[in-house]
Amino acid sequence: MNRPLENVRILDLTHMLSGPYGSMILADLGAETIKVEPLQGEGTRKLLAKDPQNSLGGMGAYFITLNRNKQSVALDLKSEQGLQLFYRLVEKSDIVISNFGAGVPERLKIDYPNLSRVNPRIITCVISGFGSDGPANQRPAFDQVAQAIGGGMSITGENRDHQMRAGIPIGDLGGGMFGVMGILAALYERERSGQGQHVDISMLDCQISMLNYMATMYFLSGKDPYPIGNSHFVHVPYNTFKTSDGHVVIAVITDNFWKNLKKAVNCPEFENPKYDGQPGRWEERDMINRKLNEILSTNTSAYWLEKLEAQRIPCAPVNRFSQALSDAQILHRNMVVDLHHPDGRSTKGPGNPIKLSRSGEEQFSAAPLLGADTERVLGELLNMSDEEIAAAKTAGYAA
Repeated sequence: MNRPLENVRILDLTHMLSGPYGSMILADLGAETIKVEPLQGEGTRKLLAKDPQNSLGGMGAYFITLNRNKQSVALDLKSEQGLQLFYRLVEKSDIVISNFGAGVPERLKIDYPNLSRVNPRIITCVISGFGSDGPANQRPAFDQVAQAIGGGMSITGENRDHQMRAGIPIGDLGGGMFGVMGILAALYERERSGQGQHVDISMLDCQISMLNYMATMYFLSGKDPYPIGNSHFVHVPYNTFKTSDGHVVIAVITDNFWKNLKKAVNCPEFENPKYDGQPGRWEERDMINRKLNEILSTNTSAYWLEKLEAQRIPCAPVNRFSQALSDAQILHRNMVVDLHHPDGRSTKGPGNPIKLSRSGEEQFSAAPLLGADTERVLGELLNMSDEEIAAAKTAGYAA
């Protein structure tokens, strides 16, 4: 295999979603990723594990997706013997990633100051709700908490009275994505300095970053934005419209697109020259949206998309999962891949969105059974004998 992170070794202490998503991306890119779990397994192993519709061979959808391309070693880090084995693994590794709550790495003695004494080149990354410092850093946080505090939830929904979280867990996923960026930046810097460092990722910080230009608009205007559904605060028409068998989105962001839209829908009311400029369309946005809904509802999504695309108008169907995951473009990009189970069965899930021209070979091995790689990893990396490994298991600090 030819993958960009083949010579990088990660010790993955993550659980739930934000951390496992970040380490999954790194594993997809070829990093040897050793999932170090407590003896009972990390908590996500149990999520949906017994759900007949959302599990395979005792693995739920969370675990089988987020832990592909990883190995599993079970150690009790709360015991001194287990901690010492972990330190020996740190000596042989490049990255330690976790998403424990504030203060937990310090209590377990697996924080950067402790681990850098073991291996000065080690890079640690902790993805937490609020970061490692500040007046609120001890607060617990999950996806919706980050979305709410970060402001993005206040502009999502139909109106001021019906604010909603994003449909995908962007609070968690954002933390994982920025964690990957931070780790890769630290790896690159280590090539110059020879030293590791700590990457501190706050899910809340990530949400604030993704407010982007809208935050600048707030500072310029002093006005809080509010939810406006799928419409836009500048462009018209820019919305979701009902067809006879579904919904489509249309994004008219230039006057030329508007002129082309008039050709596609042939609506006499749209011929007023006033609407050929954005200010006129904005003034009559309710009428324009209402008329478009009336017109588009007379035929199918496929019919209207063909007419709109012929005029080069930005548009798309509002796909259900079944449609998105069978789309020809998605399949062509290898964004639906087989997710294997150690028992030989498989299901499918999302692929790796990072496509590289020269070192982008893709591989997706099965999410591991608990402790499946303990003996091999301890033997190969730490040169422990079979007797020593058996003794560690008997003593109860490895499994």
